[in-house]
Amino acid sequence: MSLKVAIQMDPIANININADTTFRIAEEAQARGHELFYYTPDMLAFQEGRVTARGWPLKVRRQVGDHFSLGEKVEIDLSTQDVVWLRQDPPFDMSYITTTHLLDMIHPETLVVNDPAWVRNYPEKLLVLQFPHLTPPTTIARDLDTLKAFKHKHGDIILKPLYGNGGAGVFRLDPSDRNLNSLHELFAGINREPLIAQKFLHDVSKGDKRVILVNGEPVGAINRVPAAGETRSNLHVGGRPEKVGLNDRDLEICAEIGPLLREKGQIFVGIDVIGGNLTEINLTSPTGIQELERFDGINVAEKIWQVIEAKRGL
Repeated sequence: MSLKVAIQMDPIANININADTTFRIAEEAQARGHELFYYTPDMLAFQEGRVTARGWPLKVRRQVGDHFSLGEKVEIDLSTQDVVWLRQDPPFDMSYITTTHLLDMIHPETLVVNDPAWVRNYPEKLLVLQFPHLTPPTTIARDLDTLKAFKHKHGDIILKPLYGNGGAGVFRLDPSDRNLNSLHELFAGINREPLIAQKFLHDVSKGDKRVILVNGEPVGAINRVPAAGETRSNLHVGGRPEKVGLNDRDLEICAEIGPLLREKGQIFVGIDVIGGNLTEINLTSPTGIQELERFDGINVAEKIWQVIEAKRGL
């Protein structure tokens, strides 16, 4: 049996097929005989009781510059699909949140991966707050005095937007830095969201470990090492992926958070660990499986699809 699979993602023409996780998920689905349909988030709609999307039947191939083919553009009722992938990148703004509300209306009869209600309730920098014993000291606040008190206590901190992504807007403020007021003014002028501050972890120079969990179980990890002179380890901003194994602390963290992820329908998750500290739990659009597959010689996409197929009775 094959599944009808719709993928909600950013424009497919712009992706790097040798790094993009959504491409790898689609490639594996196609290899398993599943039927693909692709649409962008702006093509998602609610129409008189139906959740619909305008998009295209999709074929993918691992050929740089010619990695996909589209059929004729059509409108479909997403409740006719077996699986819908929620895979557009953050920022986790009201547009993103709206898509989770709409997709929640067809789930679980149509399996939405990951469960949109809990993607909405557990954005990456908030779910970790339920595990303070696993994380570095953290404050979420918009109030400048609260942020100043946190910096005074810890001296060397990281300050970043609460709903940002890809390393954008991440600042290290060391003990001699005097820019907290200016940065607060900058962010306050952009939006009304709080900021998140965490104690700076010097171990980041050795790497920021991305651990991949499938249905709450760890399947492997990659290490993301910051470029010279850079604090951020995100691959989007020049971080270098390296092969790395799972240690006892990684397994301890996964054992604690895994049951909650499984309970809330979070099939594919990437967590960030620096020096044994859990810093983020990425549910919205986790990445890293192509690098992990190359380093460890495993098929992570296959493991993800095996869980989905079991949930769909295959």
